[in-house]
Formats: sequence, structure tokens, C-alpha cells
Amino acid sequence: MATGTNVRTYYDGAWHDADVAVMRAADHGSWLGTTVFDGARYVNGLAPDLEAHCARVNRSAEALMITPTVSTDDMVATVREGLEAYGPDSAVYIRPMYWALDGGDLGIVPKEGSTGFAISLEEIPMAPESASTTLARTRFRRPVMEDNVVNAKAGCLYPNNARMLAEVRARGFGNALVADAMGNVAETATANVFMVKDGVAFTPIPNGTFLAGITRARHMENMRADGIEVVEKVLSFADFEDADEVFMSGNMMKVTPVSAFEDTSYQVGPITRRVREMYWDWAASNG
Repeated sequence: MATGTNVRTYYDGAWHDADVAVMRAADHGSWLGTTVFDGARYVNGLAPDLEAHCARVNRSAEALMITPTVSTDDMVATVREGLEAYGPDSAVYIRPMYWALDGGDLGIVPKEGSTGFAISLEEIPMAPESASTTLARTRFRRPVMEDNVVNAKAGCLYPNNARMLAEVRARGFGNALVADAMGNVAETATANVFMVKDGVAFTPIPNGTFLAGITRARHMENMRADGIEVVEKVLSFADFEDADEVFMSGNMMKVTPVSAFEDTSYQVGPITRRVREMYWDWAASNG
């Protein structure tokens, strides 16, 4: 079942105006979870960083030993063709995806060159600027490379995210602030995270336990160009309790202000508002 509405699917060389079934019961991706995807956005007639998202899904496929079969340029062109069916006022989630069809030895390792590919487009509204969320601790942590394919945007990682969300939402919070294996803050259950203290923006330094996102990098570049100091470093939960502002950074909503972490409350501050403004200014020039 789709999250959004007005779903279009690219599969088997053509666009379909429906949420098309694309996987078989015996596909490697169905029973062993060898699936990767990426997410981009189409908003106000713009598709910012679309090429970067399409390139990353190919890297994710390789990390999961799935043979990528569509070049970045061809994928971008196909997505733009599919978006022609939507109006400029539509907010569309763009999801290219691969999965393994067959296994090699013992059926476990994906067979080279045996790949399924599809693109799903669905309308999902952007959150209003007034929207914010709250964060809480979770007992579940981000895995390391020795445990899972943390260098890929892989479907098999998301059950861990789901149990993080379920745990904190049962306590009345919107999202989880998640630790890495060492107990330091990595990101949230669904997005990268920034905190602001005394006008300086801080974000956890990539350490191989989470994807340092495309939108995260865009925010960092924009802030530095605007004269805002940005520091990547090891951050503790205590650092977030002492922060002036906290916001999440992800492709789905771009900037999500955080109003509380456990018992600590925050205002939606000037850096958070400026980051959102700069992102859409950049997108209007480059999307």
C-alpha cells in the first residue's frame, strides 16, 4: 500500500499510471531482502539534487552486491519523463529502486547481472512550515559495517528504524535520537540531525554507522556560504540537552524543526529558519 496518492510506476521499460506489482515470490529481494532505494523530491516544479540521488542508488546497489543496470543520466531522464504527468504544484516523492532477482551459490549471494529495477512516484505533501517534531532516546542503536550494510540505503536497515519509532511513539514522541555503537549521537530514526549552540551549527561526524545524507551536505554548504560556522564532531546526548536549536535534515521534508528532546524544550530558532530559506533559494536556482 502506498504512503501517498496518484502513484505512477516505471517498470519493464514503460510508465504505468498505477502502483504496479513488480516483485515475484521467489525473487531474491522478496525472500532475502536484497533491496535498495533512494528518495528525491519534486516540489514547485523543482527536483533538487535529483542526479545525486540517482547516483547514490547505484552505489547502494553495489554495496548490497546487486548489479546496477541503469546509468545515472538515464535514470534522471526517466524520472523527468514520469514527472511530466504531475502539475507544478504537486509534491512528489521520487523513489528509484533495485532488487536482486536470483541467487548464486546456495541462493544467498545475489547473482551478478540478475537485477530488478523500478521507479515509484507518489504525491506526498510537504509539511507546513509550522510543523515540528519531538525526539526521545531509544534503546536500539545504529549498526556498524561489520553488522550490516550501513553504506547503502537498503531496505533491510529499516526494520531497525521502525522499532526505534514504535518505541518512542509509544511514549508520545515523534522520532528517536539514536546512538551509534559507542553511545554517541548518530542521527534520528529517519533523518540526519543538527544542533545549534551559540550560533554554531553542529552535526555528528560520519563514522560509518549512518548515511551522511545528500540534503545534509547541501545544508552544510549553504550555511558555510552564508557565514554560519558548521562543525562535524562527536556529539553526546548531553550536547543536545544543552543546545539552543535542533533540526532534522532529510530528503522527505528537507528541514524539520525539533521542539523537544525528552524533557528539554527548544524554540524554532533563527538558524533553523535560515537553513530552510537557503535550501529553497538554492533549489530555485539549481533544481
